[in-house]
Amino acid sequence: MIIEQRPLYNTLPVGQDIIFTVSDNNIVANNYNVKFTAEVYVAQDVSALSLTSSLVATLKVTPNNAGVGIFSLQPILESYVSPQHQGTNFDNVIYSTYKGTAYSEDNPHPIHLIDRYSNNKNNTKYFSISFNIEYFTSATSTSSVSLAASILSEQYLIFNGVLDYDNVLQSIGGNYGFNLNKDKLVFNDYYSELGKFLSNAPLIQYAKLTDYGTFSFLNFLNESANSFQVGTDSATINMVNFIDIRLFNSSDVHLGSISVDATKANGGYQNDNDLSQTRLMYFGVFPANLDGWSTTWDTHKANVSYYTIQASDDDDDPISQLYTINIIGNSCKGFESIRLTWLNQYGTWDYYTFKKKSVKSLQTNRTSYTQLGGTWNESKFKIYGYKGGKKNFRVNTKQLITVNTDFVDESEAVWFENLINSTDVYLLNGYDTDIDDTRYGITNKYVEPITVTTSSYTRKTKANDKLIQYTFQLEKTHNKRSHSV
Repeated sequence: MIIEQRPLYNTLPVGQDIIFTVSDNNIVANNYNVKFTAEVYVAQDVSALSLTSSLVATLKVTPNNAGVGIFSLQPILESYVSPQHQGTNFDNVIYSTYKGTAYSEDNPHPIHLIDRYSNNKNNTKYFSISFNIEYFTSATSTSSVSLAASILSEQYLIFNGVLDYDNVLQSIGGNYGFNLNKDKLVFNDYYSELGKFLSNAPLIQYAKLTDYGTFSFLNFLNESANSFQVGTDSATINMVNFIDIRLFNSSDVHLGSISVDATKANGGYQNDNDLSQTRLMYFGVFPANLDGWSTTWDTHKANVSYYTIQASDDDDDPISQLYTINIIGNSCKGFESIRLTWLNQYGTWDYYTFKKKSVKSLQTNRTSYTQLGGTWNESKFKIYGYKGGKKNFRVNTKQLITVNTDFVDESEAVWFENLINSTDVYLLNGYDTDIDDTRYGITNKYVEPITVTTSSYTRKTKANDKLIQYTFQLEKTHNKRSHSV
């Protein structure tokens, strides 16, 4: 029995065709009622892939006209990864924190608010396949026969990303795969070009001092096990060792630096391991995430005009491109800023602050009835002025928001297509220092679910449109509550 076809790379987004093809020409040609079988194992730890508890599905297919069995695993595997909405508690040892408070079931916080690093809980998993074949030796046989030893696939790492149909695939020997290095989605110096965070976002972004948000990245990948390498060739461990933040004022004067080690104490990880929770990490990178724990930031933030972010490996070599966060000052001109976060193509979060005119409105749908004007079930009929006539039995009120971008460049115009296409969009409110989070709580305060109701999007270019600006229509997913009658 031979595995004829498999995914080309051992690290892959789950939202793609994950195809395995197996064959056994001798058994298929000389036996009856042949079926190829595939036992699918999914786990967070590589060592757990051999355990019965990791078996999630057993599949059977009959040979096709070419005598091979083809298995498509994407519909099964995509159920085992999901977006990371909350912070993490990793084995009661490593915690993401919010304003110094460690994540727990009793004190949760959204992933967008983390202080420094967070591992993932839901984004990544390992899987492997155990293939076999069952058949009958004669047309009258009543018991099937299988191979004494199954054929095992390699171990694969999946993450909660999707591929568009026009994403370019590599094909070698009939095996297909998406080369993460092509779009620089792994931190390394592949062909002398540094990697990017897991996003299609431009390298220059904008945020207010009260804005939260994270950058995410793949970590602990090596070529032998994962097909891709984090870090330079001189790195001892294929990991992000630290992320540097450099603060500048409006005259480009360097105010100070913040070097954040990816240690357990900071919510990260720096040891060799086989755990999928460490293979994708988050870093709280926007201004409100830095508040409180960084004395350098707290000292200089009033004078910061922009700051840069760059990741390095354990040989102190830069492995990510240089990102810049520009602070939004008074350019809003009195307009209320609206910040959105959405699930991007790679299963993590992107952010954008709409700083121009926004309009909030209410759309109401009422159900009415006619009420009797007096009391009919007492000893005397009584007339009350507040009773009778047309009344509202139910009031359903939707909250609508229209937001406008500033003038943007073409890279941001392409990026907004991810917002239109995203299934998971939220309104992300800013840090409010006037209301003590520890005293009053953060549930429902920062993250509000919305839907983007804009149904048409035109990619604009400077050649066609000169100045590029966009308007989006949003709708809060929860109706405003009213009294029951």
